[in-house]
Amino acid sequence: MQISAQIPDQWRVSATPLTSFEQTLADATLKRVEAKELVFAEGDAVSHVYRVETGAIALFKILVDGRRQIVGFAYPGDLIGLGAEGEHTMNAQAIKPTRLRCLPMSGLYRRIVQDPCLGLKLYQALARELASTRDLILTTGQRTAAERVVSFLLACSRRNERKGHDPAVLELPMTRTDIGDFLGLTVETVSRTFTKLRGMGLIDLPHSSEVKLLDTDALKRLANGNDQHL
Repeated sequence: MQISAQIPDQWRVSATPLTSFEQTLADATLKRVEAKELVFAEGDAVSHVYRVETGAIALFKILVDGRRQIVGFAYPGDLIGLGAEGEHTMNAQAIKPTRLRCLPMSGLYRRIVQDPCLGLKLYQALARELASTRDLILTTGQRTAAERVVSFLLACSRRNERKGHDPAVLELPMTRTDIGDFLGLTVETVSRTFTKLRGMGLIDLPHSSEVKLLDTDALKRLANGNDQHL
């Protein structure tokens, strides 16, 4: 007796068609950069937009006195290199081994003309970048050192929640120096604040790249300046 290999229609799995944005990414080349390697430098001509696939990127500027000001971090799913006109206005450096999808600007413009939804995706990415910059200005301009560190941890928690990850377990690929350069604090102040938060029972530090939030409500009060115990 011959057994039919035909699959019933109700069992067939149809492939979900890729969106224009996903197709654009699928067509993009994949690039690996090592820790401390620059993806692009301030003043470089803009040739590509990059999406982080794995790893993490620090975006920063070097101030006139030689200090580094980190203006943001890019994680898997984030786009970097947007909004620049002609040349990059900041530096992008891998803070751990990272893989990037490289989208040529010329091809990207053609896709946007063909599919306005792709343009909307890029607009949303720019809007998130602008919101993060405004948060940084508020954090470094009006908050105490403790409030800055706690606000940073809570922002990481919210990001985890948006991505469907555990909001209480934070993987921090950056060093304490990176965090300090982002928040406008010394590395000693960042480390001391982490230690105090752990001593208060608000966080746990299983290892240097992981933070567990133990009392989110108390951390929110502290970030808003409603708790003066630190």
